[in-house]
Amino acid sequence: MARPGCAQTTPAGTTRPSSLARTATTSRSFATNRRPDTSLVQEARDVHVFDMWGKWSLRGLAAWRGMVVDWFSSLGDGHVVVTSDDEGSSVAGELVVGHAILTYTAITPDGTKLRSLSNRISMGLRKSGGSWTIFHEHTSAPIDHHSQKAILQRGDG
Repeated sequence: MARPGCAQTTPAGTTRPSSLARTATTSRSFATNRRPDTSLVQEARDVHVFDMWGKWSLRGLAAWRGMVVDWFSSLGDGHVVVTSDDEGSSVAGELVVGHAILTYTAITPDGTKLRSLSNRISMGLRKSGGSWTIFHEHTSAPIDHHSQKAILQRGDG
């Protein structure tokens, strides 16, 4: 069964992800609830992640879970709000490929915004056992040619 908000029934009666970015944002709700056991439900056991932070790639749910636990420990008492923009996806049978811009905003317990960064995400989902699971994820940010540093604030110029 698909998680709430991650699938919809089309007029033709087929189920498909209603928004790839919503799926990504929902899977990142763990930044607020800090429970990787419930937050990684949408990831396939064989997920392959090209994340921007730390390691070149992560293979398998256990590796991805380890990164998530490390992220939780870095948050202190605050939490992260995740929003999405420029969403797009294509459905082909039991596969979906899509992209979005995700913005992560760190918030203190009293509601103060600490910092924010945006990155690009591409995801592949497949239907497995009646639900959509993420089997591939790739995050990136453009690199400044002069400084060779990632540009983490969105600018469409």
